[in-house]
This record gives sequence, structure tokens and C-alpha cells, in this order.
Amino acid sequence: MTQPRPLLEQLLAAPPEAAPCEDVAGWWARHRALAADWSDPMALAIAGGFAADRIGWAFASGYQAALRVLVPDLPSDAVAAFCVTEAGGNRPKDIHTALERDGEAGWRLTGSKRWTTLGPEGALFLVAARDASVAGERPAIKLVRVASNAPGVNVAPMPPTRFVPEVPHAQLHFEGVALEAGALLPGDGYERYVKPFRTVEDLHVCAAQLGYTLREARRFGWPKPWLERSLAALEALRAIARADPASAATHVALAGALALTDALFAEADALWERKDPAPDAAARERWLRDRALGSVAGKARSLRTERAWQRLGAGSTSRR
Repeated sequence: MTQPRPLLEQLLAAPPEAAPCEDVAGWWARHRALAADWSDPMALAIAGGFAADRIGWAFASGYQAALRVLVPDLPSDAVAAFCVTEAGGNRPKDIHTALERDGEAGWRLTGSKRWTTLGPEGALFLVAARDASVAGERPAIKLVRVASNAPGVNVAPMPPTRFVPEVPHAQLHFEGVALEAGALLPGDGYERYVKPFRTVEDLHVCAAQLGYTLREARRFGWPKPWLERSLAALEALRAIARADPASAATHVALAGALALTDALFAEADALWERKDPAPDAAARERWLRDRALGSVAGKARSLRTERAWQRLGAGSTSRR
């Protein structure tokens, strides 16, 4: 997929067939090729979804694009993985992986993470850890870059998930991993990176999944009104992606955009059942299996929207 036309025109004009892809290596090679043409993360997420032969690879492209919104200087040749969740969860109080001073400028990282997306394939980990040198009731969280092959890093694959099982996860152990001062990213690790990541990820993964579904819609000749509303939803997601991910207004707008895409995906469930033309049986089965991806964090999204309305002064009763 090259970039001779604007993105929306590409989605309507490019061939709607996707080459089969069975593993992370194949997906990553395709994603890197797309990244050479689409430098904007949201455009890359959508293009990655459009090129995917399944939701899993669309998700992986959206996830990588989202990480590069938060950390724009991530190397283009490395699969990155965000490492926050521990045994107790992903809130600041749940993060026990610790950074300790090592001499005047160095640090040592010790602790464990779990359910790290693309962890077994990750070349670079972005790890949320508490600064052990800072006292206080609320832990001081920093985000650090850690090479997966650094001494003291142990990566253990976790069982496949029920949906998008092609996308692997890992449990990580850090045993006194030596880090230079430059490995620490600037700012508060939780407020600047962890907290906004759900918003940024929702935007890019949803857009990637919609890009994938739109390609399948063209392949099977789904109704033009569905295609039209899908393009409108993609434009809404692209616009929201340019807004402040910490803004309450952004969260309210995102809730509306996600509701639009949820409705489109619900319609797609029925469209996959059409007999003329006969659907791709394997693609249909993957859709039915992986469709739940969008509802994984439904409770957290509802709470985020409720809090956004409260911050805007409208209160929770304003939602109908």
C-alpha cells in the first residue's frame, strides 16, 4: 500500500484483498513497510488495519502506533511493548517494580510485569517503575526504556488469550537490570505516559480495527451506507486523536466515537452472515472469535466518560 492519494481515497481505491499473515514476524515486516509511507501514527494505524488479514494484526499495528504517540522517538526497527500491569493491577499503588540508585548516575531495575502485549517479540520495553529514592504515600512512578536482551531481563511467554491469540503476551522479570540515566523518560511516568495510554490506545486500536473491517466490507460488497458511515467514524477518530488525551472534552468525544464504531461492528456481525457473496469462512470465524476485543475495557471506558462529565461540571446524571 503506497501513498499516492489521501488516506480516505486509498481506503476506497486500494485492492481489498489482504495477503495472509500467520505470525508476528510477518506482521512486523508489513507494518514497517507501511510506516515508511505513513508517518502519522493514526494514519499508520488505519493503514495497518486495512492491510491486516485479521483483527489481531490490526490491533498490533494500532498498539505500536499508540506507543509512538506517547514516545515519538521510539526506534522504527524495534517492536515496543508497554509494561505496566503487575500481579495487583496497574494503578500506582499496584506498581512494585522498583528503580534504585546505582552510583551517581546509574539505576537498577528490579521487579516483575505480566500480560505485556507483544512481550515475547518485543525488542524494547517501556517499563513503569517506582522510584525507590522518593518517599511518600503516593509512589513516584517513572517510565524507563529497557532492551529485552539486557542482562537481568527474563521473558516468559504467557498462554494465548481467548481472542486475538496470534498476538503474544509475556511475563517479565527484572533482576537488578543496570540502566543509565538516559534510560529514564522525562516527567511523571504515570501522569505523562501510563494514564493517557488507555485513551491513545483506544483511539488507534479502534481505528485500526475499523480499517480492517472496512477492507473486508469492500471485499464482500457490503452496503455503501455502511462504508460511508465507517469513513465518517474514521475521520472522527482522526480528529479526536489530535486533541489533548488528558482533556475531559476529549474523553466525552471519544465515548461518542466509540459508540458509533460499536454500532458499525454490531451491524457487521449480521453482514458476515450474508450468503451472497459467500463469506470467507476462516475470516468469519476469526471475526466472531476476536470481536470481543473492543469490549475488554468497557467498564473502564464507562468510568472514564462518567468522570469526564463530572470534570466538565455536568455531573453523571447528564448522560442519558
